[in-house]
Formats: sequence, structure tokens, C-alpha cells
Amino acid sequence: MTYGFVLTLMKLLFPFPSHKRIIMRRIDVLILGAGAAGLMCAMEAGRRGRKVLVVDHADRVGKKILISGGGRCNFTNLHCTAENFLSENPHFSRSALARFTSADMIALVERHGIAYHEKTLGQLFCDRTARDMTDLLERECAEAGVQIEVGVSIGSVRHGEQGFTVETSGGLLAASSLVVATGGLSIPKIGATGLGYDLARQFGLRIVECRPGLVPIAFDNADQEQWCDLSGTSTEVVARLGTDKWKPNSHTRRSPNFREKLLITHRGLSGPAALQISSFLTLGTTLEIDLAPGRQILHPNLLQNTSREASALLIALRAVLPARWAERWLRLSLSEPVPRQLSNAAIAALEARLHAWQVIPAGNEGYIKAEVTVGGVATDELDPRTLGSRKIPKLFFIGEVVDVTGWLGGYNFQWAWASGFCAGQIC
Repeated sequence: MTYGFVLTLMKLLFPFPSHKRIIMRRIDVLILGAGAAGLMCAMEAGRRGRKVLVVDHADRVGKKILISGGGRCNFTNLHCTAENFLSENPHFSRSALARFTSADMIALVERHGIAYHEKTLGQLFCDRTARDMTDLLERECAEAGVQIEVGVSIGSVRHGEQGFTVETSGGLLAASSLVVATGGLSIPKIGATGLGYDLARQFGLRIVECRPGLVPIAFDNADQEQWCDLSGTSTEVVARLGTDKWKPNSHTRRSPNFREKLLITHRGLSGPAALQISSFLTLGTTLEIDLAPGRQILHPNLLQNTSREASALLIALRAVLPARWAERWLRLSLSEPVPRQLSNAAIAALEARLHAWQVIPAGNEGYIKAEVTVGGVATDELDPRTLGSRKIPKLFFIGEVVDVTGWLGGYNFQWAWASGFCAGQIC
């Protein structure tokens, strides 16, 4: 009896434990990431009869959806256009946004009987809870025959003539199409990682440098000492980049100008106005804030007034700013010692400064507080109609991992829906 015969007999009688067997599951479309973009792509591909598997390392689907909009999910914006996005190519998002519009998303929400309301500036929120949105996506995926597996980590990803081979904690997968919908780096506490960017680099795709977006702004130590004891006070402002720092065609076609609430925090500035402009700020960029948008407060009232004392200016400022904020701003704006009577020129200078408060942020509060990631997979690497790679057939990147970043107010969700929809039609 030969050794080979004995070994073969032993294998038949005592097979290897199941965890050592190499079992490969074959599917048509593998989607990495069970967020807004990934699930939208999955349900569209499933409707086409494709065998679709969605995997995510989180313990449940749509974790970012669930915390969005204060738990009510600002799922789209009525006024969504390509103008509302930052990108190295400001035209890139136009095709996808035209193929799946905010009206299409509203129709889907209404078909599922989800009640919603417009909060402000075209922002649409679920009336009840963001869970309604994840339930919608899971139902649509189930009806389309999509499999979803959570708690699955990704190992190596390889590409060959037959498609993609992916090692996961749940086994080996083979797919003819691979869709990367892993999101960005923002909010690591809910599981954000750089996996999507790593995969893009692995396949030779260029990455536009990433940074936190829609994130609170941090003051330097001096500004913190001057302002941050007013934490919790807010007012309506216009926030914009300093004119000396604006570069035309740099990530958008026009200088941003946001009229919304600004909030002083214990570290700097937050509120919608600060979050909006933060996506455009880079280190050393000047932030310019109009504290009395559309109103002349000091100049017309006081140049004709016989009293030009600081107390008269303070009364005027309190008409537009919280009392403590008005007092602090005036004290910091006046020279020491304060003259008994201010000149016409001094009052005019104060009015000008009121409409152009200059702040040079020390930075921001990072990905831990950022709602989105600015930058990502370069748009010149992708087909704008399908979000497919121009280099690797059947490889797609959708959602936040792409260098397309929306303003605050439902725009990023609309990009997720639209990019996922487009990839789902072809993957």
C-alpha cells in the first residue's frame, strides 16, 4: 500500500475541518458599504436581475443615515443642482443628478408612505425618524432579491480576467462587478475608514487630497480667550471666504456666500453658516463674516445723531446681535482709551468692520465632528454617467468616496442616491 493511497484514504475518511476549506461564493455584483449609495445601487442592480451582495463591516445598515438630520434624515433638497457641490471638476455631478433627481427621491419616499416636511431652504426631513429611510432601503433591496451581510470585514481585493476576488471575514467572494460605496473618513466612531481610498490607489486611481468638511471651526488661543466665554450665543450672518483668498474655479465656479445662523462654541464657531463655509476653508484662509447682513446699523443712524458715544453704538448693535455679543464686539473694535465722542470716520469704519469681521481659523474639529469628507477619488478617473472606472472594467466608486461634496442641507444624500442609481443601471 503506497503512501499516496494512504493519504487519499485518510482525506476521505477524515476530511479537513470546514474552516480550512476554501469555499468561494460567486455573485454578479459585490457592493462594499451598506450606506445610502450602496443600498440604492444594490436595489437598482437587483431589479435588473443581477445577483447582488452588499457587505459592511458595521453591525447594521445605514448607520450614518440613522444619525443624520438630528435623527430624522435630511434625505434631499428641493433645489439640488451641480452648483451645490464642491469638486475638482464642478460639472462632474451634473449627469448623475439629472438622471436621478430630488423629485425621483421624493416619489420613492411617498410610495412608501413616509411622511416628511420642508424645514428651511428646501431641506426635506422625515417627520418621524431616520429609521423610516433605512427601512425603505432594506425593503426595496429585499424585493429586488439583494443579499445584505453586516459585520463583514474586507481583506484583500484582486482583479483578473474573470472579475474580482475578495477575501472577507465571511469567506471568499468572486464577482464580475465591484462597487465601492465605503464612504469617507468622517465620523470614525460609527466605523468610517479609508478603505475606499486604499482600493482606489491599489488600482491606480488618483485621489484628490481629503479634508474634513461641514465641520465646526476652531479658533486660535487668542480668539478663544476673546470669544469663547460667549459659547451658546448665535445670530444670523453671511459667511464667505476673504476676497484675497478666493481662487476662481477652485472646487466650485463661484465664491460661496452662506446666509444662515452662526453659533459661538467653547472652541470656535459652529452652526449652519460655519459648517457650510468650513468645506471651502484651507489652512491660512481668511473667513469673512457679515454680522448684520442687508442692514446698515451704525452709519445712517449715528452720523446724523448728536450723540456719538459708545453707549449709543451699543444700543444700535443690540438691534442685530445678542446683547453680550454686541458688547464684546464693540469693546474689541474700539481703540483704548475709548474717545468720548466718535468721529464720522470712526463710526463709518465700525460699520464696515461689522459687515466684514475677519477671522483666520486655527483649524477645525476634524473628522470626529465632520459630517462629510471633502476630496476623494478623482472625477477624471470615472465616467460621469456610470461612476465606473476608466481604467478597470466593472469597477465603480459611488457616494462620499468620490471627490463630490455637497453643501449642508440634504445635498450629500441626493448625491448618494444619484450616484448609486447610475452605477446600479450598469454594474
